Amino acid sequence: MAEKSWTLTRWSDRTYVDKLTVTPKDVGGPADGYSIQKQTLRGGLSDGVDVIHIDNGVLRFTVLPTRGMGIWKAWIGDHPIGWHSPIRGPVHPAFVPLTEPSGLGWLDGFDEWLVRCGLESNGAPEFNEQGRLRFGLHGRIANKPAHQVELSVNGDTGKITLRGIVDEIRFHFFKLRMFTTITTTVGQPSLEVSDTIENLSASPTDIQMLYHINYGAPWLDPGAELLAPIKAVAPRDDHAAKNIGDWRRYAEPVPGTVEQVYFLQLQADQQQNTRVLLKNADQTRGVGVHFNVGQLPCFSVWKNTTAEADGFVTGLEPGTNYPNSRSFETAQGRTIPLDGGAKCSFDLRLDAYRSKEEVQQAEQAVAALEVDQPQVFDRPQPSWSADA
Repeated sequence: MAEKSWTLTRWSDRTYVDKLTVTPKDVGGPADGYSIQKQTLRGGLSDGVDVIHIDNGVLRFTVLPTRGMGIWKAWIGDHPIGWHSPIRGPVHPAFVPLTEPSGLGWLDGFDEWLVRCGLESNGAPEFNEQGRLRFGLHGRIANKPAHQVELSVNGDTGKITLRGIVDEIRFHFFKLRMFTTITTTVGQPSLEVSDTIENLSASPTDIQMLYHINYGAPWLDPGAELLAPIKAVAPRDDHAAKNIGDWRRYAEPVPGTVEQVYFLQLQADQQQNTRVLLKNADQTRGVGVHFNVGQLPCFSVWKNTTAEADGFVTGLEPGTNYPNSRSFETAQGRTIPLDGGAKCSFDLRLDAYRSKEEVQQAEQAVAALEVDQPQVFDRPQPSWSADA
């Protein structure tokens, strides 16, 4: 079998590879047209950030081991997948003030295509009775570096696999480990993410996870539409309620527009698998997110249709819960309990559609899941939204 593996980082024995290039001649087998490059960035806010560029011949994407194994950006041909954040990233976690009193320091590093929110908490900032920060926005896992990273390439099947291990540990508190596997296949416009979370403690705990998957131009444009097999949808707050009738569609970017968020429950097939589709206005391209509602039962849609310079973007966000405060979501039973030593897993697939025909096929697949009539709430729901 034509398969090779490389250890890029292993803290336990101080293994660290600063630069690496892998091409088909390094692996053998019939798979061709791919490449992998590893480098460490220097200068500015990116100083010291490890990046791994994976090109499967159709889809190119960049993984950030230094930032919780997030996926920074991707490209199909000349079309970028991700968004144009005003942040000049990728930003090293050392420059992200997670404990800033406002609780919003996480935003200083936010420019990825896919960024994980969790694991202790994943929603809005929360403060104690004295006004001191308890949980910052979106948690800490995205700003934790991987302490083990391994690459493998199968030259027979064309499968490229990147594995990483990231810890979120605080003495006397949480002791969590994330094992992540990012997989793509030569010639395919898609990738898969599989995460397993382990409670390293002997004591029980509970966790949250949300995948903040962000799209801007050219996949998001005025008139773009999100298609999803809705069971129910509700606005997060009264501001979002004003446009509940248009929650699926995206307006043109307007400076000063305030974000709107919608909370969804989705229908799924017998295996609890579901999918959503974001298609551009003329339906010539689209992106898909596939996941399992048994693992990730909540879905949030973030619409930030402000000016391009300020971050014209939408977030498609499958999660274990809605991104409210940790205490609110705990009260609603939307955390994942883990006994000492226990594990849980989450799986995603991200697709890009490059023609009207591919978009139409994806649209039909979404429609096939729509068995029941959706319920549309025109006001925030008390059990879903802390702003109700």
